[in-house]
Amino acid sequence: MNSLLLLSIGATLLPIVWTAVPTASISAHVLDISGGSPAKGIQILAYIQKNDAWTNIGAQFTQDNGRVDWVSPNFTLIAGTYRLVYVTKPYYTDKGIDSFYPYVEVVFDIRDPTQHYHVPLTLSPWGYSTYRGS
Repeated sequence: MNSLLLLSIGATLLPIVWTAVPTASISAHVLDISGGSPAKGIQILAYIQKNDAWTNIGAQFTQDNGRVDWVSPNFTLIAGTYRLVYVTKPYYTDKGIDSFYPYVEVVFDIRDPTQHYHVPLTLSPWGYSTYRGS
């Protein structure tokens, strides 16, 4: 579903259209626990496993708040095995910080594709943790 918002700049009204995130979707969030802040600009690649191969279904960057509201906006969820790849090395390289993990892979199963799946990552240069959020 598309939503419309009118933004007023001076005497001009500018329409802003965005697509609402459906319940049947995957979102993500990255928190840099070494600095205690959201991790802005981390690329997250999304895949689904088909037979023995991984098919890319999305590529997004975390926003200022460390979130990606919808990692695969052009893909309708189906039951299956999914993989999110959080590309972490450029994030720490840009900060001039050495890190151990160039990327983090999180693999999970979706049995009910009508639900929302939130996959947060807490990150430091030397470790990470993840869980199914809400």
